[in-house]
Amino acid sequence: MHKSLRIAALAAACAVAGGALYGAGAATAGQSTANSTHEPYNIGLLVKDIDTYYGTTTDANGVYQASPDSPYAKDLARIDADAKRRIDRAAQKADRHHHAKPAVIFDIDDTLLLSLDYEKRNNYGFNATTWNDYVNKADRPAVFGSPELVRYAQSKGVTVFYNSGLSDDQRAAAVANLKKVGADVNLDADHMFLKNKANPPAWLKDCATPGTWNCTTVQYKAGTRKHIEQDLGYDIVANFGDQFSDLDGGYADRTYKLPNPTYFVS
Repeated sequence: MHKSLRIAALAAACAVAGGALYGAGAATAGQSTANSTHEPYNIGLLVKDIDTYYGTTTDANGVYQASPDSPYAKDLARIDADAKRRIDRAAQKADRHHHAKPAVIFDIDDTLLLSLDYEKRNNYGFNATTWNDYVNKADRPAVFGSPELVRYAQSKGVTVFYNSGLSDDQRAAAVANLKKVGADVNLDADHMFLKNKANPPAWLKDCATPGTWNCTTVQYKAGTRKHIEQDLGYDIVANFGDQFSDLDGGYADRTYKLPNPTYFVS
């Protein structure tokens, strides 16, 4: 996952300082910044606001965690409740139309697995080596409610797919971590799509060839959703992601933007 714009996200967030900074579905990722002669919001205060939003605490092992009674958790609960109603309607429609193949698709980083500890320890910066080490520990906590939502979709007969910016080399760690948090549903390669820059799939041929990767996040994720719908024959009834680039590009009936005030992936 490319996160070179983490600090840019903090700067962009300055524009929305004060009040309820990060409500459900709101994030800096979809906002552009403009040059201004006004003094920006103080970055130290912004970090405090982010901690308040997450209800940031440390557990017995010194790992930064979000609080289950935080504004962040409450926003997620509202999103999950709406998503379950959406899944229910899709399942009922599938029962009436036996040829229907409803599906949901989830991003992984900060949609299913929370990276708050990495963000805090790296001052909201990014380093490819430390990020890879962090992912490969396979010990991230769950984003509140998301593993339950994965299992809920499965229980209703709605097929679960994953569409992540993690690399194919990180597949084993992603699978192990998702199992650990209880999202043990369809973790095979036919349902979990990760970036394979060395041998990209044929459906990304417009932006990637073996050894050459020119896909933007939107091209990669929308192109994969197009493959799921047009080649595999599913109807993606809901698409979940913490970045607008997880959601843009079509090929989903409904999108759910999970809150993430800590970085921006274009």
